[in-house]
Amino acid sequence: MAPAAAAAVAERIELAKLCSSKDWSKAIRVLDSLLSQSCGVQDLCNRAFCYSQLELHKHVIKDCNKALQLDPKLLQAYILKGRAFSSLGRKEEALSVLEQGYEHAVCQSADLKQLLELEDLLKIAKENGSCQNGTMESSELSFPARGSVVSRSSEISDNHVKSNGKSQPSSKLSKQIEAHNKLQNGSSTDVRGESVLDSQPNQKDESHPTETNVTHTKLMGKSILDDSSESGTGSSMVCGESSDFPDICSDSFSLSDIHNELMDEANRSKKFCVARISKSKSINVDFRLSRGIAQVNDGKYAYAISIFDKILQEEPDYPEALIGRGTAYAFQRELHAAIADFTKAIQSNPSAGEAWKRRGQARAALGESAKAIADLTKAMEFEPNSADILHERGIVNYKFKDYKAAVEDLSACVKVDVDNKSAYTYLGLALSSLGEYRKAEEAHMKAIQIDKSFLEAWTHLTQFYQDVANGERALQCIREILKIDGRFAKAYHLHGLLLHGTGEHRNAIKELSIGLSIDSSSIESLYLRASCYHAIGEFKEAVKDYDAALDLELDSMEKFALQCLAFYQKEIALYTASKFNTEFSWFDLDGDIDPLFKEYWCKRLHPKNVCEKVYRQPPLRDSLRKGKLKKQEFSLTKQKAALLQAADSIGKKIQYHCPGFLPNRRQYRMAGLAAIEIAQKVVKVWRSLQTEWKISTKGASKHGKKVRRKEKLNPPSFNRGGAGCSTSSFLESSTYSAAEDKPYGRPSLPWHAIYSLAVKWRQISEPCDPIVWVNKLSEEFNSGFGSHTPLILGQAKVVRYFPNFPRTFNVTKAVIKENKYVHNKKDHLINLYENGKLQEAMNAESCSDLHRVVGEDFWLATRCNSMTVEGKRLEGTRISLEKTDQMGYDFAIKTPCTPSRWDDFELEMTSAWEALCEAYCGENYGTTDFDLLENAREAILRMTYYWYNFMPLSRGTAVIGLAVLLGLFLAANMEFTGNIPEGVQVDWEAILEPDPHSFISSVKSWLYPSLKTNTSWKGYPDVASTLETTGLVVAALSTYSD
Repeated sequence: MAPAAAAAVAERIELAKLCSSKDWSKAIRVLDSLLSQSCGVQDLCNRAFCYSQLELHKHVIKDCNKALQLDPKLLQAYILKGRAFSSLGRKEEALSVLEQGYEHAVCQSADLKQLLELEDLLKIAKENGSCQNGTMESSELSFPARGSVVSRSSEISDNHVKSNGKSQPSSKLSKQIEAHNKLQNGSSTDVRGESVLDSQPNQKDESHPTETNVTHTKLMGKSILDDSSESGTGSSMVCGESSDFPDICSDSFSLSDIHNELMDEANRSKKFCVARISKSKSINVDFRLSRGIAQVNDGKYAYAISIFDKILQEEPDYPEALIGRGTAYAFQRELHAAIADFTKAIQSNPSAGEAWKRRGQARAALGESAKAIADLTKAMEFEPNSADILHERGIVNYKFKDYKAAVEDLSACVKVDVDNKSAYTYLGLALSSLGEYRKAEEAHMKAIQIDKSFLEAWTHLTQFYQDVANGERALQCIREILKIDGRFAKAYHLHGLLLHGTGEHRNAIKELSIGLSIDSSSIESLYLRASCYHAIGEFKEAVKDYDAALDLELDSMEKFALQCLAFYQKEIALYTASKFNTEFSWFDLDGDIDPLFKEYWCKRLHPKNVCEKVYRQPPLRDSLRKGKLKKQEFSLTKQKAALLQAADSIGKKIQYHCPGFLPNRRQYRMAGLAAIEIAQKVVKVWRSLQTEWKISTKGASKHGKKVRRKEKLNPPSFNRGGAGCSTSSFLESSTYSAAEDKPYGRPSLPWHAIYSLAVKWRQISEPCDPIVWVNKLSEEFNSGFGSHTPLILGQAKVVRYFPNFPRTFNVTKAVIKENKYVHNKKDHLINLYENGKLQEAMNAESCSDLHRVVGEDFWLATRCNSMTVEGKRLEGTRISLEKTDQMGYDFAIKTPCTPSRWDDFELEMTSAWEALCEAYCGENYGTTDFDLLENAREAILRMTYYWYNFMPLSRGTAVIGLAVLLGLFLAANMEFTGNIPEGVQVDWEAILEPDPHSFISSVKSWLYPSLKTNTSWKGYPDVASTLETTGLVVAALSTYSD
């Protein structure tokens, strides 16, 4: 007989002995060996039967599924699978499986015993609703403070198992374990809900029956790496948060299964572990292992560890006990101890697939992404195409932002496990990050189709719709969530977030308050409610919530960032409260707030240095005592109502019709009021200038005008020779002190005063945005602090800005072609004109292509041609490309506002503003003839072009530019009555064009037809006197007639 055949016979003999002695763990180990050599149908059923003796029902189902794939008519597999489903309390699935088996049995009539057994089981299932003699009764879910274990009570009657085609009572081992569990309050538990990677005690989970007496646990659910926001935050998206229960992050943790996987030929030859103990001791070890896992499932981790410790005193290398203890350590957040146990199990036998998987999970919790992925990949070697490991690795890949790998793993997972709802919703998250929005939506919907009560999928779908600015569908999802669970706190936070994003701050407070009554420790809800109270002028409540957020103990850096913001926002709230009853003109964040405070606020840094070095705002009681916070009645008079109605109509025109931009009525009103006030103030300036122009031109000869400048600096075509083409001779200084030889003096209102009006309105309308002038930041201004707008972050495509990627990438290549160099991080030149690099750069089709050509991180500046100094090129917007890691690149626009760059753009803005004044204040002053206003239109757009390329604010440049644009058009008797076209972002149109002419050409096709001459706005009440105080401004922004 050949050696291989002899070995196989020996294993069969050993298998028979082990089954006779009811040593099911070792029997499974032998079957593992046999199946690794040849995947036989009968061996799969035999192993399923052995699993059933240990009541590892999910493993039974898995093996039966494999057997039925090989032989769909295998009656034994239907019987075992039906019993397993019944033991899990999944009655409908049990009945379905038994019906399928019975149909095959009737057709083939080959095994009458099995036919009769199926018939009896079906009869019992239909009569009693269960294939067992007992039923399972659910209790409420419970969430311990750590590890978040879901416990379910159940009562189990005697189980029956099949052996050799006959139905027999369960083994002595099963009865012993069952008796033990009944002593433990009759509870049948399984570790579910949240992973050792994190805990969220108030997460609401759905109910599922669980296995009894099982020697397995689960590492599932939400990781400490999750981004609830979020996400995210930033993005504020809810990422990775898990409330699923069957198999969110892993499959069953079976000690017997692990025991099998650990044993290879070498260890068997050494008679490893259980082989050295007697039959009675084997049963005792199984019993103690089961008891240890039961304690893990009950959340009694210390007690479980003590049980495993005793086993390991006898057998220090016993892998099942090592992995059991490692799991308990992991749930206690003792991750290093857990990894040590898993590592020791692996050292005992490198084939310990379960240990590789568990160590991968623990390493993921520590943020060791590369090691975690390596361990999970190794685990795949022992169970190729395992849906559970693919699922787990896909989630880890997602959490560590390797979205492409996550999509690959999760897509493979759902091909194997078509009903894995958790895999589908994580697949949706990963696809959304990659910009595959239609596929992402389909994946989330598929998860919901599998389980209409799956809260996690509904939550992620809600956040998805918010991120793409589909508020209506987001609200529909929230309503569905609350139908499923009216006390799901996350739903109220999401609703509050949606209402805040659409400017409904008062309604947002109501929803957030309900959520906080359920979960008072949610810093996301506390901070958001505080900012809503702050925005509507309820400072006492705002400060209370900010303080509550500051007092919370946190478990993640994302939450700590919110806590830092709460500190800064509280100070801003106290400042605003001190100005509440003073004129709005006295509200001056840029002038009154310490530069260091603003720098830390913008950067979201730890406020320690601010506390030590910066003057703190007076407490709220001081403002109350001094009457600064006296409640102001906002009576909606006819005059105010007319003003607010006009503002709403005008302000709506700022809306971008692009993914990610929700309509926001509060921001509409802010922009409309800012535009009207700007128009009212500019008209006064122009009226004064026009009077001066009339005086200066009286008696002057037809050709008697003096030349304004010593040399012509402008291209002759911009304003077609009209007054608007004049440029400032303000080349040596950017102050307003020097006089010009021109028909009138300088405008009494400088350009930055106009934009400052809009900045103040934006600051007061949404106080949680740190919007400040960069030149008012001391040291950071000198070092080049500025705005940063990403299009791609690693592999993630930023939903708002990625649509601009193709044009931005092409502009990048055009600048490289023209300059033949780029700058590295240290601002040194990298020449690209040698070794064919330039041509390679022109052929680049992706960030990776371009980065490979350059060879390192780099930046370049877009073209921005001066209209003040002929031939001068300003540093426009910086486009940067940086490699983040092995997975992706950051592709962004950055605009560092250094003092020299500020001076350059100060000059351009001054010149553009004066050109506008000349274009309107001469012979055509006050005209409503659209053609005669051409020079004024182009001067306004010239000013807008340089504003967007300048980007002098920490953030908010886009909306403020639009508000000023609308205000200047109104001042020149032109009102924009249309809408910005779908897909167009005006600021991006400006920064991607090399000069004002190109910018005007890019927008005039849709802008000019929608500009209508209109002077009716001049009848609006004066904004500054109607809304005189800061309190009245806040009230106007927070009061709606509906």
